[in-house]
Amino acid sequence: MHIDLSDQLINFYKDNKSFKIGIIGAGKFATMFLVQAFKTKGFIISAIADLDFNRAKQALHSAGAEKELETSSLENALKSNKIWYTDSGVELAKAEQLDLIIEATGNPEAGVDHCLEAFKVKSHVVLVTVEADVLCGAALVKRANEAGVVCSMAYGDQPALICELIERVKTSGFEVVCAGKGTQYLPVYHKSTPETVWNYYGLSVQEAQAGGLNSKMFNSFLDGTKSAIEMASVANATGLNVPEDGLLFPATGTSKLAQDLKPKINGGLLADSGMVEVVSSLNRDGSQIKDDLRYGVFVVFKANSSYVSRCFNEYGVPVDDSGEFAALWRPIHLIGLELGFSVAKVLIDNQSTGATRSFKGDAVAVAKKDLIKGQVLDGEGGKTVWGKLIPANRSIFINALPIGLASKVKLINDVKEGHIISQKDVMLEKKSNAYILRKEMENDFSNESLVE
Repeated sequence: MHIDLSDQLINFYKDNKSFKIGIIGAGKFATMFLVQAFKTKGFIISAIADLDFNRAKQALHSAGAEKELETSSLENALKSNKIWYTDSGVELAKAEQLDLIIEATGNPEAGVDHCLEAFKVKSHVVLVTVEADVLCGAALVKRANEAGVVCSMAYGDQPALICELIERVKTSGFEVVCAGKGTQYLPVYHKSTPETVWNYYGLSVQEAQAGGLNSKMFNSFLDGTKSAIEMASVANATGLNVPEDGLLFPATGTSKLAQDLKPKINGGLLADSGMVEVVSSLNRDGSQIKDDLRYGVFVVFKANSSYVSRCFNEYGVPVDDSGEFAALWRPIHLIGLELGFSVAKVLIDNQSTGATRSFKGDAVAVAKKDLIKGQVLDGEGGKTVWGKLIPANRSIFINALPIGLASKVKLINDVKEGHIISQKDVMLEKKSNAYILRKEMENDFSNESLVE
């Protein structure tokens, strides 16, 4: 007999077996989760780690939490019905009393460290920090499996929602032609910096500051980096292929998804079937597409017979001119507000809401301007580099620098604007867990390719 996850959570709550959850990174995503988590019977928010105590306190306040923060220890917090606060994500991840960790720092190297510590004490991880997933996700999932725990994508973020659409289509017997998301994009955005970003969003610096908006984070959304990272994540979780030389970002609304996002041989824009892609909400002249999918996700799939094509027509399925290619989409995503689904799925069913299984795509660092030897790269959303999606085998062949390792590293060679930066162009910290797992993943992939 099937019992809904929500009902099972209530049963755990009634039996005094609610799940203890720790959160690392008290930013927007975590705050959105907290708002709903405090209303979800079966969840206990037991610990929060953030470098800034006031930010953690503000997150709880925004979420309407009645509990206070306890700084002495997790044990004392649990006894006094408070929430343990620490400024150390590693310390929180080591806490054996926690059932699950939500890693939401946005820092790939820290994210890897936190995951590894959580696995050691048999804690599940919902990995909001997709940057860590793309950097070395296959190696992280391998370590999680060895520990007997789950490392899951975060439902509410677009990659997990795309994976869900893909799974629905595949298990219904269809061929996945293309899957992806929408975003606001123009080619000029690749050069955007934290100083120019608010002009593109139509905000003043003062308005952005008043809203507590992070210029570097929002710039990563705009300059193409976040799109590259998220589509690499989807490809690595589903086995879909990525474009050879970066995302196309076609100006496509929902009414044209099935028409545009099919192979060129069939009259579309794609190099082949089975690809990831991102559609722009803007025409190249900057005008808005009326039926844009800026905040949504989609999948394009193919009828496998004339009978199925007739069914598409009979039931009003959005199709291309041939009636053979169809599209499904979800117009919005709720970010942290629907993260509870991942948490429940992992804790109750011991299953992920998407997880890296392979290494198909990589987000690599590209110079935003001519860079000079001695400069220090500032990573995702910064002034110096943006992230470009390319096939993993190409990334390995050219020894490309992953965007996840492109922060606070010094150049030892000049790099021209628009060129992919090589790992040989920078001084990397080769003792970090992130670097070690990245090389482990590259080696595993290279060996698999040789066998094939």
